[in-house]
Amino acid sequence: MLSILLLLGGLALLLGGGAGLVRGAAGLARKLGVSPLIVGLTVVAFGTSTPELAVNLIAVYRGATEVAFGNIVGSNLANLGLILGLAALVRPLVIHGQVLAREIPMMVLAAAVLLVLALDPALRGEPGAIDRGDGLALLLVFSVFLYAMVGDVVRQRRDPLVEQARERGGESWHEGVPADLLLVAGGIVGLVAGGRLTVDAATELALLLGVPATIIGLTIVAVGTSLPELVTSAIATWRGESDIAVGNVVGSNVFNTLFVLGVTATTRPVPVPAGGTGDLIACVVLSVVLLPMGITHSRRIVRVEGALLLSAWIAYTIWRSAGAVG
Repeated sequence: MLSILLLLGGLALLLGGGAGLVRGAAGLARKLGVSPLIVGLTVVAFGTSTPELAVNLIAVYRGATEVAFGNIVGSNLANLGLILGLAALVRPLVIHGQVLAREIPMMVLAAAVLLVLALDPALRGEPGAIDRGDGLALLLVFSVFLYAMVGDVVRQRRDPLVEQARERGGESWHEGVPADLLLVAGGIVGLVAGGRLTVDAATELALLLGVPATIIGLTIVAVGTSLPELVTSAIATWRGESDIAVGNVVGSNVFNTLFVLGVTATTRPVPVPAGGTGDLIACVVLSVVLLPMGITHSRRIVRVEGALLLSAWIAYTIWRSAGAVG
């Protein structure tokens, strides 16, 4: 019982810390004249993925690499199936042309690269693992994605409309910056504290229940660390800002795969646990499925497609958990 309470407390700190970080960072980005789509793909997506980063760094530091692997893969699956599925059920999601042409293919590429890196040792007859060299490769691919995002921000900052808006606002753009910075700092503190509690409680709970730590990471921890994405996407969809909702999910998956796992593996190699290859294949499949969904129905993910994504995630999670327990 104590482990469950500690886990819930850790997830609550992660949620609060992530919310504070996102709110502060998004506020700073808006004051700099960055569009909602770019905010969704970068600031919000990366900010809502900070719980995964905090959990993974603490997990590998304490040797709980199975929790780290399950957290990343489970979070990506939850983003694609649970979060996008629920968001599309609330309101059909319009897929921005830029997201369809570049960001979704980048997400598919990231998932495919990770799968290849995980399978490479198996081809040599060695246990599957994401080692330090693989981590550096993931960070290199992430730098390409980040370069494209920064280029978009720079181009927007040079947009005459943005400059005119800032000139009309005079010096008022910097108002509220201290509060935004305070939110960012408080969010980081919450993430670190919540990450420590979550990893410790998840590891102890896995031992008590007699299930692999990977499954705890793939389900409870993954969904818990994905709560910021869920809340952000739900609110954005309800307000009709589907570009932020979709950009948040796509950007979060890219960030999780390339940056969070890249940093994690560079810190300490992450073994691929039993069933982990299947989890990676599931990520690739769900990522690829978004391409035809984005092309059809006037570039929208409609409610039927949202229901399919949600059903696929629920079915896979139940099957994976039952197989591990059995």
